[in-house]
Amino acid sequence: MAHRRQRADTVFTGGRVFTGTSAAPIDAAVAVAGGRILAVADELVVRMLADESTEIVDLAGGLLVAGFQDAHVHPAVAGVQMLRCDLSAERSVDGYLATVAAYADSHPDAEWICGGGWSMDVFPGGIPTRAMLDAVVPDRPVLLTNRDGHGAWVNSAALDRAGVDRDTPDPADGRIERAPDGSPVGTLQEGAMDLVAAHVPVATPEEAQAGLLVAQEHLFSLGVTGWQDAMIGAFPGNPDNYGVYLRAAADGSLKARVVGALWWDRERGLEQLPELEERRRGGQVGRFNATTVKIMQDGIAENFTASMLEPYLDRCGCPTGNSGLTFVGPEVLTEAVCALDRSGFQVHFHALGDRAVREALDALAAARAANGVRDNRHHLAHLQVIHPDDLARFAELGAAANIQALWAAHEPQMDELTIPFLGPERAALQYPFGDLQRAGATLVAGSDWSVSSPNPLWGIHVAVNRAVPPEAPNAAPDRRPRAPFYPEQALTLAQALTAYTAGSAWVNHLDDLTGTVEVGKYADLVVLDRDPFEHPVQEIGLTRVLRTYIEGRAVFVAPHS
Repeated sequence: MAHRRQRADTVFTGGRVFTGTSAAPIDAAVAVAGGRILAVADELVVRMLADESTEIVDLAGGLLVAGFQDAHVHPAVAGVQMLRCDLSAERSVDGYLATVAAYADSHPDAEWICGGGWSMDVFPGGIPTRAMLDAVVPDRPVLLTNRDGHGAWVNSAALDRAGVDRDTPDPADGRIERAPDGSPVGTLQEGAMDLVAAHVPVATPEEAQAGLLVAQEHLFSLGVTGWQDAMIGAFPGNPDNYGVYLRAAADGSLKARVVGALWWDRERGLEQLPELEERRRGGQVGRFNATTVKIMQDGIAENFTASMLEPYLDRCGCPTGNSGLTFVGPEVLTEAVCALDRSGFQVHFHALGDRAVREALDALAAARAANGVRDNRHHLAHLQVIHPDDLARFAELGAAANIQALWAAHEPQMDELTIPFLGPERAALQYPFGDLQRAGATLVAGSDWSVSSPNPLWGIHVAVNRAVPPEAPNAAPDRRPRAPFYPEQALTLAQALTAYTAGSAWVNHLDDLTGTVEVGKYADLVVLDRDPFEHPVQEIGLTRVLRTYIEGRAVFVAPHS
């Protein structure tokens, strides 16, 4: 019996397609039906699947790609910041203070002034002071996290409210920046943030839900159709975003595909495993799946809390007594990773310094020896410094390298607050994307937004050029290009694009459904305004998203596109 041929709901034609199954785009059209890809074929063949009710999308010489997936991002937190005192659009002390003052004036009833997005490189030594904030908000407490999320800028009222003074000891996992007399200057690093943040009123569930949805719309405008939220839990000043995601997934307002990384409490041990397993059981609703555990192993290099094999240098280039912080001791880490792996969790590590990377890989090696080879797809994020001896271990252990490519460039935070304190030899080991690729590691990509821009095309630009696009917020003030940052570590455009699509789909266990443009997969697709393969690589950052689709439904259409 003859079957009636299936009709296409949408046909994409008039451009090329990066399928993700080869290193270059192909000349083809794509048909979509019932939320899935029906055909990837010659335009004449695909047009035969259309009728008068089919939507024809003219790519107009642009490129069709699989939806981007961000493998390390914090939209629930970023969205709340967008609704609060958001400093991310400014790049000067005066700009920050004007934004804070304007926000305080427009929110006279707010008990606290909260937000974030400031950059360390704007301030001498990366340390803003409480006196700066006191000048614009003297009567209410202010807490503003930096763009990395690893430090906070507070005013005197906030320190007074929390009872933090010269006699307050540094917590084990953080540092209070101090004046010569020991009094706090107004910057709190890592765990010291919680001394004040614990007093901040938690955002309401309504505010948190609004923040998640605002963030989702922003990500859709950048072509991001799915992500892994790298911090699912309750944190000072923020509600438990586990519940926020569950509500959005249940009512259908969460349209993206999201994997949630449940927070590992570094103050506790294996006794928390049953709680995480219970959260996993209840945390698989709609397009949300809380199937991962996040372990934060160290801090960041700019404030000397990233965990290093050798000590940091001082301003004179001499070794100090500080080699950073290890948040989870190696023995406890190994025990935890073995247990999590055995339970079927994916482990998502924050591992920025070379000692943290080695400790994470050692724990994964122990898990493999104890449990055998499993398909949990563990991954290490950030990877600023990797000792050369550890590069091959990623492929050997099946551990994915989760890169935040936008950081691999010369910018003030790198040139002024990082390289001088690492020294030239160790600085040259930073963000070794090329070496990881050559060593056979699976590359996946993310942004760490709100730490940095969530625009995948800017991240891809830096991965290929090892320089920031002039349009990006962390570009040089004069917008002139800087020298490439260790260009031998550059990726090709196809490699970088694959990391942000097929690579991240793989790490999210979604590669059988998404990540490539193939027949039968979900029509999670993005229309780009140009084919970046047809332009100089220095222009990748100029590429814009015109349309974003999830299961064949448009979730973003650029104005006038």
